[in-house]
Amino acid sequence: FAALLFYLVIIIYVWSGGLRAVAWTDIFYGILLFFGMIFGGFYIANLLGGPADMFEQIREIKPENLVLQENAWVAWLAMFIITPVGSFMGPQLWTRMYAVKSPKLFNLMPFLLGFAAIAYIGSMLVGNSAVILEPTIEQADKVLPVILYKYAPFVLASFIIACGAAAAMSTANSQIHSMSAVYTVDFHKAYINPNLTEHKLVWVGRWTILILSAIAYVMALYVPGLLVNIGLVALAGTAQVIVPTLGALFWKRSTTAGAIAGLLVGVVTLVIFTFVPGTVPGFFAFGGGGLLSLILNVIVFLVVCSFTKARPQSLLDEHEKQADDFYNKR
Repeated sequence: FAALLFYLVIIIYVWSGGLRAVAWTDIFYGILLFFGMIFGGFYIANLLGGPADMFEQIREIKPENLVLQENAWVAWLAMFIITPVGSFMGPQLWTRMYAVKSPKLFNLMPFLLGFAAIAYIGSMLVGNSAVILEPTIEQADKVLPVILYKYAPFVLASFIIACGAAAAMSTANSQIHSMSAVYTVDFHKAYINPNLTEHKLVWVGRWTILILSAIAYVMALYVPGLLVNIGLVALAGTAQVIVPTLGALFWKRSTTAGAIAGLLVGVVTLVIFTFVPGTVPGFFAFGGGGLLSLILNVIVFLVVCSFTKARPQSLLDEHEKQADDFYNKR
């Protein structure tokens, strides 16, 4: 029921306001997320004497939580490569960045997105506090609400939980909107009905929002696994786009065939690694297969580009002209 309400709210304002609605609600969500999560984390940590005392208690009670286990460095390496790259390559981030008014703000966007991640210090503090306060919690995804409602005043706990929901809605609304735009412009208009008017295209996008939201709702109910694991698989998929993107922008020898081949290999191997247990070889298994699939994508991209026809010089010249126009407007 909660998931249904979650998606109904998103559908209403994305349906009615599009990208402008996403932008304005994200301002509100961002303020809630940044200040609410940090405050909640320090509030819970202070119940144990503050962050320093909390970590000291963990060191005494469960020291293995503070060090990397054998081969766990691969998982951390994969996480710290896949997560930021996958986030920046998501279609919702491209849509937001291209919607800015000036090149200066466009260049500032990566810094702002990285700065917003500071809010997750709060989540880290709550999670580590749970090692001491509630060590018997079976489902890690329930740590935040369990800890808050047990150790914080009801109103404060509800407010901080709303901040966590704001983070999820901020991501979900822009993802649904961007996927709707991708289908409407790149598929429906390009291949199904190129002659649709702007008004009818808007309605195609709205109905696509409904369909995608319904699919996401069903998946939220029935796809098993921890949120962090599901998120890593999704980000590993979008991270594959970094290879053709960098190739198109910075390597004149890159080709369309290489981009397609690399993406296919990366995505297919990621799907196999995700849904076929035991297929990730060696210590790459600790990273869930995302890092290895990205490496295979790079190798195939470089090899295929080396044996296929490069892009025409006229296209490269046009890219350079557009880049010059962009930087001259700053």
